[in-house]
Order: sequence, then C-alpha cells, then structure tokens
Amino acid sequence: MTVLPDEGFPLAAEFPDSTREQWQRLVEGVLRKAGTTDASGSAAEGALTTPLQDGLATRPLYTAEDAAPAPGYPGFPPFVRGGRTEGTAVSGWDVRQRHTHPDPRRANEAVLADLENGVTSLWLTVGTHGLPVSGIATALEGVYLDLAPVVLDAGPDVEAAAHELLRLHDEHGVPRDAATGNLGADPLGTLARTGADTDPAGPLAVAADLAARCLRDRPGIRALTVDALPHHDAGGSAAQELGASLATGVAYLRALTGNGLDIDQACAQLEFRYAATADQFLTIAKLRAARRLWARVTEVSGATTARAAQRQHAVTSAVMMTRRDPWVNMLRTTIACLGAGVGGADAVTVLPFDDALGLPDAFARRIARNTSSILLEESHLARVIDPAGGSWYVERLTDELAHAAWAWFQEIERAGGQAAALRSGLIAERLADTWRQRTEDLATRREPITGVSEFPNLAEPPVPREPAPAAPSGGLPTVRRDEAYEALRARSDAHLAATGARPRVFLAALGPAAAHTGRATFAANLFQAGGIEPVHDPGTVDADTAADAFARSGAGVACLCSSDKLYAEQAEAVATALRQAGAARVFLAGRPDAAQQETYRRAGVDEFVFAGGDAVTVLTSVLDSMGVA
Repeated sequence: MTVLPDEGFPLAAEFPDSTREQWQRLVEGVLRKAGTTDASGSAAEGALTTPLQDGLATRPLYTAEDAAPAPGYPGFPPFVRGGRTEGTAVSGWDVRQRHTHPDPRRANEAVLADLENGVTSLWLTVGTHGLPVSGIATALEGVYLDLAPVVLDAGPDVEAAAHELLRLHDEHGVPRDAATGNLGADPLGTLARTGADTDPAGPLAVAADLAARCLRDRPGIRALTVDALPHHDAGGSAAQELGASLATGVAYLRALTGNGLDIDQACAQLEFRYAATADQFLTIAKLRAARRLWARVTEVSGATTARAAQRQHAVTSAVMMTRRDPWVNMLRTTIACLGAGVGGADAVTVLPFDDALGLPDAFARRIARNTSSILLEESHLARVIDPAGGSWYVERLTDELAHAAWAWFQEIERAGGQAAALRSGLIAERLADTWRQRTEDLATRREPITGVSEFPNLAEPPVPREPAPAAPSGGLPTVRRDEAYEALRARSDAHLAATGARPRVFLAALGPAAAHTGRATFAANLFQAGGIEPVHDPGTVDADTAADAFARSGAGVACLCSSDKLYAEQAEAVATALRQAGAARVFLAGRPDAAQQETYRRAGVDEFVFAGGDAVTVLTSVLDSMGVA
C-alpha cells in the first residue's frame, strides 16, 4: 500500500484562480492552429458563439459574471424554479397521451391500452378533426373518470364536447371534487388555427360560461387552455410562442373577470400548452421563463400567490418530426421529453414517432408513453426539483428569453391584443419572417436534420400508416423542418416509380482514398438528401477512365471529389472528359479561390458544393437538369 506524505504533497491545496483573459488566450491558440480565425480576446470567444433566434446566443463560456436575477425558490414567485414546492418529485409529471382516431371503438382500445401501461391522463381531439362528439362516451368506456383526467381539444365544437364530458362525469357518479382535467376552451387558439371570421366575443362568452359551470359543479376541472402550439407550428420562435401565450392568457383573464369571476378564480381556470423541442436547454429555459412571465401578469392583476403559478402542459414539437427515417423521431422526442421534465412541466405529451405519417399504431404509442416511463422510473429525472437551477447558462438563457418574450407580448398588446393582432396579420407576418430565416439555416444545413439533410438512407422502406383526420386550416400555417427536402425526395420517389431507378450522380473520385474519402462522403450525403443516388464505382478515376466509368454508372450528372492538390493536377482534364461523356452538369466538392474556380469552369465544372452552401437550391437544380418532375 502506498502512503502519501503529510507534507510536501499538497493535494488539498487550492488551484490558482484562472481569468477569462487566460481562457481567451487559449482559445486564440486553438483557433489559429485550426486556421479558423486570427481573432483575439472577446472576438475569439465570439467566434465560438452560436446564434439563436430572437437575437439570443449561446456563448462558449458562462461564469458567475453571467448570473441572472435570483430565480427564487420552487413553489414561490416568480415560480422560475417550479410552480410547486415539491416539483414533480412526489409522483413525476402527468404522462398525457393524445388520441385523434375518429373511430370511437378503436379510440377506446387505444385509450385503455395506454391507461393500463403508464399513461396518467388523456388528451382527446374531438369534433371535425378527430373523434366525433357523439363518440366520446364510447371512447371512454371502461375509463375511471375520477382517476384518469380527460383533456379536450375540440376547437369550435368545444361547447358540445364539454357538455358531453361533464354529462359522463354525472352519469358515472364521479364525486364533485374528484374530477380533474380540462374542457379545452381556447377560442383564440381556434382563431389562430382556422382564421374563422367570427366575433370572438361569442366564443369567449361560451368559455366564460364553461368556467363558471366548472367552478360551481366540478372545481377540479379547468375550462380553458392557452395553446401556444399554433404559433410554434407556424414556425414561431420560443419568444414569439411565449409572448403570444401571454397575450392570449391576458385576454382570457379579461373575459373571465368581465363575466363575474374574480382574478383568482380566473387564473385557476387556465392551463398553458407549449412545445418541447430537441433543443433541451431552450426547452428548459422556455418553460422556466413562461412561469416567470405569467407570475408577473398575475401579480399586476392582483392574484394571490396561491393562484399565480402557471400550470403547464408540454408537447413534443410536431415541427421537428420527420417523415423520412421516422425512427429518429424517437430520439428527438426523448430529448424533448427530458427538456420538458427538467423544465418543470406539469404534464408532458410525447408524440408517437410516426405522428407525421398518419394515425400512430400501437407500437408507436407504446414507445411514446414508455419514453416518460424510462425517464421517470429508470433515469429518476423527477427526483430532483429544478435540476437545471443554478446553471449560469440556463439562468442567463431564461432571463434573456423572458425579456424577448415580454417585448413581443407588449407589441401584441399595443396592436389591440391577441385577437386584433391575429386578424390584422401582424402575428402571421412576424412568424413568417422568423420561419423564412430558419428555412435558410435548414437549406444550408446550418441546422441539420438527421436522416433527412444529414445521413439520409435512400433504401429506407416507407412506413405506411392510416391517414389521420385533416388538421384545422385557414389560419396560421403549419410548417415542418423537413418540408423542402421532403419535396425533393417526393420527386425522386416519383422518378423511381416511373423508371425503376432513382436519379443518380457519379462521384468522380481522384487519387487514393486518403485524398478523396472526406469530400466523397460529403458529396454522397448531400446528393442523397435530395433523393439522388450516388454511384462511387470504381473507387478512383482519372482523365482516361472517367468517361467510361460515367457512362456505365447510369448517372445524369457527376461530381469531382478529391483534395485541393489533386484538383490542381487533374480536375480540368477529368471535368472535360465528363462533359464529353454526356454529363448534364459537373460539380466539384470544395471551395477553391476565385481564380481556380474560373479555371475549373472553363474546363466544364458548373458549380461548387461545400459546407454551408444552399443544399436545397443545388439539389433542385440537379433534379431540374435531369428532367425529374
């Protein structure tokens, strides 16, 4: 056994304090060696900063200097750290599964399977876009309504659906104080989704009547939902989602108090619904910021502390779900669920991985509900209250996001409130601007989509699903991250169905594998994102063999792949040979300087593909040049 001396070996001695300037100098050295930049000081640190939406950014280093305002304690204003003192540590979050099947019997089978296997509440889409109102009773057969809360999402059919659900509570003899859930009245959310040209006063009055009935007959049931998903689904940023939810919540408080409820009663009737994305830290910060913002609203409205905490329902983002390689959605929703749980959501819905394809099957629903079960029971995620609390990054991001959202909320209020801002087009225009900027990041793959714009698998067989009921339309649009690439892949699919083969690109690799593998892999990945099959056979070509290899490949276009050194030696001759062999277009993987580009263009190279280039534009032009409709 080795015995350490008591003196002369100060293992317990403190390390000397390091300064930010010392760290920045180390960063400068790494950046210079990488050839990225010769910036120094704060500029070097800025080179590692990742921009976010809403003018926010993720910096590479956070210290005590970046501390945000004190977030308070869990269960106390401003509720940044949670709406309850115990958080979700006692029983975890409410695992809420969504059901949209229009057949009441099949919906009932799915509902019972979920409740028997870990789901703790039900979210029913009712009316034109889901289960018919007349089928609610059948769908809930065998459900103990005093144990399983039911949340409705009925859009314009909310009054009839709410009365039917309350009737079932009475018919089943559910004790007055035992029933929980939400009737889902959300007239401004319906306006956002449908653009219905109706006076919102009528639907708001219906919502107020339902709230009064809940207070009188079923105090555990909330009547209204503040659904921010229409804004997220239209491409809105986190701050825009939060700001719109605040404006909607304020409008509902005004309507409820105007119909006789006091401010505490009005606050108790609201539940807020937000999207959880695969950006776990932004999701955590969004939910924490939402509670802080709503606490400020309730404070100035005169609500007591007991009613000031925001009740939150987090739903994994539909925008991030992909139709190609949908299995990857399981990973996305797991991260989103983790973010929602750590962020303090009271209820979490994990959308099944096949949600973008149609009605989910039993396997997809099982994986969705088990995602929460694993995080709760195996990862013990709920055992720590506000596990992200105290992180300089999370606290700073929460603070910055809250300020950005408050500014958007104030702008909506200055425009006359949520209903007026929706009707004037202010909200739609602003969300469209945000989505347009994000679309550029998706097209250039600065925001990669695994399985779609990165590492696509053209051999992946389609995953068939029954069509889902049509979603509401006419108001804010619904977008998906994969839509531009999905359009390209659909063109490729149609070509495959018509000709028996996908459009192909010949990878003309020059020199040994060590010289061309990196760029050949990049090019193959790029072209497959558009449904264009890469052909890399033989492994290497030169000016004498390129033409014959291209002819045998069955490709319509070609792409040179190699090192800059070999390009200088061989690219001109090989490009010329490919042109003479009939290549409709010739690409070169890389970004030579202007003089070299001009030289290669004269030899027949049409375009240069490189990291950060507009992949969607390039792929569209390739399919166009090959006559792929």
